[in-house]
Amino acid sequence: MASILDDNITYLKGVGPDKANTLASELGIKTFGDLVYYFPYRYLDRTKFYTISELDAEMNYIQIKGKIIHFEVAGEKRKQRMTAVLSDGTGTIKLVWFQGIKWIADRIKLNIHYVVFGKPTEFNGALNITHPELEELAKFNEKLDYNWLAFYNTTEKMKAKYINSKAIHNMQMSLLPLLKDKLTETLPAYLIEKHKLLNLYDALYNVHLPLSQDNLQIAQFRLKFEELFYIQLKILRLKHYRTTHFGGYRFERVGDYFNRFFNEILPFELTHAQKKVLREIRIDTNTGKQMNRLLQGDVGSGKTLVALMTMLLAIDNGFQTCIMAPTEILANQHFQTISEWVIPIGLTVELLTGTTKQSKRKTLHAALQNGECKILIGTHALLEDPVQFKNLGMVVIDEQHRFGVAQRAKLWKKNVQPPHILVMTATPIPRTLAMTLYGDLDVSVIDELPPGRKPIKTLHYNDAKRLRVFGFIKEQIELGRQIYIVYPLIRESEAIDYKDLEDGLESISRAFPAPKFAISVVHGKMKPEEKDKAMDLFVRKQTQIMIATTVIEVGVNIPNASVMVIESAERFGLSQLHQLRGRVGRGADQSYCILMTGYKLTTDGKTRIKTMVETNDGFEISEVDLKLRGPGDIEGTQQSGLPIDLKIANLGRDAQILTVARQVAEDILSVDPNLGEPQNFVLRKIMEQKWKYEFNWSQIS
Repeated sequence: MASILDDNITYLKGVGPDKANTLASELGIKTFGDLVYYFPYRYLDRTKFYTISELDAEMNYIQIKGKIIHFEVAGEKRKQRMTAVLSDGTGTIKLVWFQGIKWIADRIKLNIHYVVFGKPTEFNGALNITHPELEELAKFNEKLDYNWLAFYNTTEKMKAKYINSKAIHNMQMSLLPLLKDKLTETLPAYLIEKHKLLNLYDALYNVHLPLSQDNLQIAQFRLKFEELFYIQLKILRLKHYRTTHFGGYRFERVGDYFNRFFNEILPFELTHAQKKVLREIRIDTNTGKQMNRLLQGDVGSGKTLVALMTMLLAIDNGFQTCIMAPTEILANQHFQTISEWVIPIGLTVELLTGTTKQSKRKTLHAALQNGECKILIGTHALLEDPVQFKNLGMVVIDEQHRFGVAQRAKLWKKNVQPPHILVMTATPIPRTLAMTLYGDLDVSVIDELPPGRKPIKTLHYNDAKRLRVFGFIKEQIELGRQIYIVYPLIRESEAIDYKDLEDGLESISRAFPAPKFAISVVHGKMKPEEKDKAMDLFVRKQTQIMIATTVIEVGVNIPNASVMVIESAERFGLSQLHQLRGRVGRGADQSYCILMTGYKLTTDGKTRIKTMVETNDGFEISEVDLKLRGPGDIEGTQQSGLPIDLKIANLGRDAQILTVARQVAEDILSVDPNLGEPQNFVLRKIMEQKWKYEFNWSQIS
């Protein structure tokens, strides 16, 4: 049976074909359901007014009221503008328009009271408001049937068609009365009653047209709870299905390889956190169920060592293992490190990347198929069809977020029975994001560094202190240390005034001249062989300074490097700054991270720099990052966005609601895992429809 939410948006009063096409192309709004689930991003208390004397350019959108005492139109054609002077008795402010001038000029009246809404900005030392919204005070008071005005995101193309936030607000005002008594409830009655939730219509009405802040908060809670609840219900059902339908290989014995490595090779005492994770993995791999575990830990916390010991456990039980890394640099690093550890106990390690020669591939493929190759390390090349294992029992995936779902599934399908999976990430993931992105995985955390590591000291300087920084770098080089200097761009950008690598190389070369100093340069535009050569010179200590872009963010392990200088640090996200800082501090020497910025920083920029200076805790940093940037780019790798279309909930702010929603979902599934009970019929129905107006479940891994 069709729902009113499926009605085409053209059936709504005031929305013709032209506006409908624009809404569809710009926001994906095609139906009543799309529109009513397009939520405001902020609200204005319409009962609050500022005086002109209180305004400053740092304020967001505000309301003032006063009389227009003068206005004029100046200029011609495209350079035409209109200015009006508004007075409220405490001062005056200019209102400026560059578009729609004739329409505004024909309607403005002098010496009557207006309500003005807009954002104050500063120009030539004076405050003004560009393109404000104007409404006569008398008419404003007549229409005050809701106290909180909602604001909606729009695009430039929409504004050109006169579809601004106010236009969407008016559409919602037309739509909501049509939906009354016609919406099917999307949560079971017992859940609504137990958790004292608003019904669906009242929640939607009050989130668009709230009478009070209390009404708004109650409405938001209902809609956020529902959104997060269905995510958790889906994820936990997937986890339940996996644990009940997929068997797993049993690693029943701790054998010779594991014991010899532990007793003869292990370079240092395991931390308590590493021992705890190994116990969790040991239990998982002996249950007869497939392990799916996420291993989180800061750079240098010893994740690779835990992964290797897990692989040795698999080998002792007669299985093959592999590690898949996102880059050739990281795959090579794993290959070198693990080879040094396992060759003394009689194991060999093979490497497979895009540059592996064909002749080598043939012998490698044969060794995999006959079971001789026990440890394979590689990149996406592991996914190629000719790569077939005899009995793959353990897969380690490093920096998992860089691999697509289909790619990972391809690797898992190379076996009759799914191998155990250990997913590693050095990007600390906030608890709320982990519950959402990795909610079907069990999570382990290594939250302490190996003994002997000193915390990295992080310092912040602006350009005026550059000579002081250069002096410090020279002191460190004289002590035998090496230096990273990282830039956000390769070439100067006309649009963004940030330090670029080419300009930086020139100034660094002048400050650190040859032959006394030697410099390596690495960036993403270089050919792989050029990059490897430059990196190799730095590894072998033939160069003291490496100038690079963020290509070194992951996969470079040089214990002798003790200083990381990040130019235009305000250009980077917190997570990326933390990853870059993790390139140093890998040896026993005191290491330093120096954040160089310009003089003017945004509020968010100041918060990022302050956070970096004050803490080395990756999880604390990730929580701040989530609040600042939102979930879409939490990894700091310019991802296209979170693979879940959150319309109203915010993982940075709604952790408490998420926790409640997950617990409710767990409670329901513990009693009714298939959602077959009559009271859960609505849940099953929504899940089967894939929650049309909220989520695209196919995108969730």
